[in-house]
Amino acid sequence: MSDFLLHAPEGANKKPKRVGRGSSSGLGTTAGKGNKGQQSRSGSAVPYVGFEGGQMPLYRRIAHRGFSNYPFRKEYDVVNIELLEQKYSAGETVDKASLVSKGLVKSSSKLIKILGNGDLTKSLTVDVDKVSASAKAKIEKAGGSVKSAEETK
Repeated sequence: MSDFLLHAPEGANKKPKRVGRGSSSGLGTTAGKGNKGQQSRSGSAVPYVGFEGGQMPLYRRIAHRGFSNYPFRKEYDVVNIELLEQKYSAGETVDKASLVSKGLVKSSSKLIKILGNGDLTKSLTVDVDKVSASAKAKIEKAGGSVKSAEETK
């Protein structure tokens, strides 16, 4: 029966420190806030990250100019021709679903680009988002065809 008496281990539960309750408490007078200054005052806090005590903050002193393409970038999962040679047999269609099922890409939600590293001997129909020029040449040389979303735009 004593196996089921649950209690916290010794020292796990401490009483909270009561600041500003007399010098004998160890946190009297200044209540652990030090002497003087903005952070010792009641109701006062540093307004925000980057605040420099009223001085013009760095992010406002430096000119911000130009354009960043970062929010509009496209990220592609890349697959090389050599992997298509290993995983596909002649006459098959290479598309997002088949690439995911064969384990060459993790998700069909990402954009896919075929790159031309390696050699291809099989005739494949490739239907993905983007195909490099060297990959397209190798696929067509092997007797396959390329349909990419970028060509149809």
